Amino acid sequence: MERTSNCLAKLERMNKALRHEEPDRVPISDFFWGSFVRRWRKELNLPDSAEPYSYYDLDWIVTTPNMDPTIRAFETIRENETEVVIKTGFGATIRKRFDFPMPEFISFDIDTIEKLEAFEFDDAWDRRRYFEAGDNQIAGVGDGFQRNSPPWIETVKTLHPNIPVYGSIIECSECLTRLVGQENTLLWMGMYPDELGACIHKIGQFYLDCLKAQIAAAVGLLDGMVIWGDVAYKQTMLFDPEYWREYFKPWVKAMIDECHKHHLPVIYHGCGNVGLIFEDFIEIGLDAYNPLEVKANMDAVNLKKLYRDQIGYCGNNNIQVWETGDLELIRREILKKLNAAKRGGFIFQSDHSVSSGVSGQTYDYIVKLVREYGQYPLMLGEFDIEM
Repeated sequence: MERTSNCLAKLERMNKALRHEEPDRVPISDFFWGSFVRRWRKELNLPDSAEPYSYYDLDWIVTTPNMDPTIRAFETIRENETEVVIKTGFGATIRKRFDFPMPEFISFDIDTIEKLEAFEFDDAWDRRRYFEAGDNQIAGVGDGFQRNSPPWIETVKTLHPNIPVYGSIIECSECLTRLVGQENTLLWMGMYPDELGACIHKIGQFYLDCLKAQIAAAVGLLDGMVIWGDVAYKQTMLFDPEYWREYFKPWVKAMIDECHKHHLPVIYHGCGNVGLIFEDFIEIGLDAYNPLEVKANMDAVNLKKLYRDQIGYCGNNNIQVWETGDLELIRREILKKLNAAKRGGFIFQSDHSVSSGVSGQTYDYIVKLVREYGQYPLMLGEFDIEM
């Protein structure tokens, strides 16, 4: 499948940055809430078909195959013009109010450690995950709601000629949050640490197999991989870092190793303050960490000063500043954080995703500012920091 010269330039830009080399300019992209996209279209007077990746010629995009433990259609429990309540392939009952940005997890079929121990995953290599349309919790239930998500491979093929395409995979912590809930996960960690640990290993093997199957299904069309996994909150880790090192870390490392076997760089997306395990990600060969939330005291400039070019930094631009619409505050935030792009190793994004609190005009200003000041060699004037 032939790629445009512009796409190849974007791929070279991304790969150079992840190799800690300076490309022509700092790569830029983001994750966009559907509610932001609707606001952006309205405020910039754009057609219903407009989307930011093409409009701004952004540098990479992420895709999600069906990672539900059980491949099944959504079971509709209740639906009206304001909300829908469904049960998904995670066995999770979820309420999605159409006027709220994110869904509410109501209950989980797996509500005891014994049920988790007995649970069996559907085949990771099942072709329906990659080649057929179908209901899919991760793609279908978020800030928006979609039934019968299109075949993943067709999405990849459509995007491939024009933009670098990353696949994605959840890891054990993200699975547990969706399969049994955060409360049960943390409770069982304390009550049944060994039994939960054995379940984590089973989950890890399943998603490692899903990763292998996804790479095989794409037959060379992927340019990288995102691993999703939240293990921290605003202050610090959600649980003991030693427990993470014993049970979670080996599977993250196995996923990174598998991707690197196929020459795919890896970006790990984990919210919160992961300072206690940041060096672990360096040790296991992670290419870049995302989103580096400012509200969780993550700072790409300080991290780069400390760890230099041992890992890449993706995100870290304060979405709460963007939401103010104050262009001078936004300019200061952006130009300061661009210091982390010196010697490469930095991909410009928000510190999570672009919410509906950001105006279309504000995001337009942000992209133009990054394109202006993100050209190498970086000329940041009064915001220049010795790195």
